[in-house]
Amino acid sequence: MSFPTTRVATLLGHGGAVNALAYSKGSADYILTGSNDRTIRIFNPRAAAEGRDELVQTYKEHGYEVLDLAIAEANDRFVSVGGDKDVFHWDVYNARLIKKYSGHARRVMCCAFGGDDDSVIISGGFDGFVKLWDTKSNSHVALMTFKDAKDAVSSVEVSGHQVTSGSHDGRIRCYDIRNGKIVVDVMPASVTSITPSKDNESILVGTLDSTLRLIDKSNGCLLQTYKAPGFLNATYRSRSTLAMNGSMVLAASEDGTVFAWDLVSGEVKVKVRHPEASAIKRSKDVVSAVAWCPNDRRKEWCSAGGDGTVAVWGVKEER
Repeated sequence: MSFPTTRVATLLGHGGAVNALAYSKGSADYILTGSNDRTIRIFNPRAAAEGRDELVQTYKEHGYEVLDLAIAEANDRFVSVGGDKDVFHWDVYNARLIKKYSGHARRVMCCAFGGDDDSVIISGGFDGFVKLWDTKSNSHVALMTFKDAKDAVSSVEVSGHQVTSGSHDGRIRCYDIRNGKIVVDVMPASVTSITPSKDNESILVGTLDSTLRLIDKSNGCLLQTYKAPGFLNATYRSRSTLAMNGSMVLAASEDGTVFAWDLVSGEVKVKVRHPEASAIKRSKDVVSAVAWCPNDRRKEWCSAGGDGTVAVWGVKEER
């Protein structure tokens, strides 16, 4: 099965670097993006591929850059965070803000949904705090706050009753909410991205030493390392992910290229370039995030760049 390397669409409209992107759930017909231009946009990549207007909706409540997004399983809500220090909870269909949660002392770096019916929002901040918010309560006070990180929390993930965070202090912390336990794994550099496997038995970790690692969650053992000549992630936060039903590792380099490794062998299989222009500033070369389409019927993924564009990649159709 070939890896998709054909640019099938380019999503335009943001006036600044795109820091976050996510596919909608289920059929994954839409892509949600967040940018330095303080806006969040919903795009229809199929419309873009067919030459039609791809922009579906724009959300403008943020006063500072948007740094992360998460979509509820029902596709009716999403959460966004950024430089505002607040957590924004949105109604998708009515394009309105449901509630804004305040409690972080500095900008908020990451977010996720958890709990039954996505009733809990999890956020991680530059203040080193991980906070849990009850969306069904009228309270503006965090349901729970973890203060273990000694530096900025860059990423959070939720699986069942477990909340996992990655921090610039080089630690991955897995909180077992049900049993009140915490397991800490030490990485050799600042953690910028974490992605759990489908079976939740391992976790893909990106760090600021231009290396990705697959870690066994039960014992912290290193299962595989992913690096390559030309792959650079030493300065900026770049989100990596698992692709092709978990058989590939997908990550972006600071020079504007995206690499794909075989999960088991660690061998580089694919290398593509995100920016369409070559003579652009280095800061615009950076690819900040990649996302794999969750619809198994479509082999598709997207990359978000400092050039303000989102590239959508698919398989070239045979004629």
